[in-house]
Amino acid sequence: MKTLIATAVLGSLLFLTGGCSSGYDGNGVQELSRYPIMRATGYAIISRQPGPTGDDRILQAMRASKLDAYRELSEQVFGQQLIANTDLRDNIQTDNELRARTAGIIKGARVIRSYPLNNTYVTELELDSRLIYDLYKMRGAL
Repeated sequence: MKTLIATAVLGSLLFLTGGCSSGYDGNGVQELSRYPIMRATGYAIISRQPGPTGDDRILQAMRASKLDAYRELSEQVFGQQLIANTDLRDNIQTDNELRARTAGIIKGARVIRSYPLNNTYVTELELDSRLIYDLYKMRGAL
């Protein structure tokens, strides 16, 4: 399972760094000549958060914006699964639904900035793909 996750993450990175001088050559993942840094930003509306006080709502917004940033980063690394459903009756649309989901494990991301902006809390994350490569290399997963 660990090898599968490592292969998926590094495969995604290879796709993102198309044109680099090395990558997957059939014998495993090779060290790349360039490692991209991925960035993601998450947002949460402060006034919409649960909590009895303003400070509680700010704390909840901080957490929610961080999770939103991780979700965006996961979309960049692993992609999105889209599920669409349209219902017709007598050739007239009666229902239209679109759902999106992403799943994956993000390791090594770091918070660059976290700050309030008007009624919104913003968190910016960064993920250096070189760090991911090094983590899996140290664990012997490559």
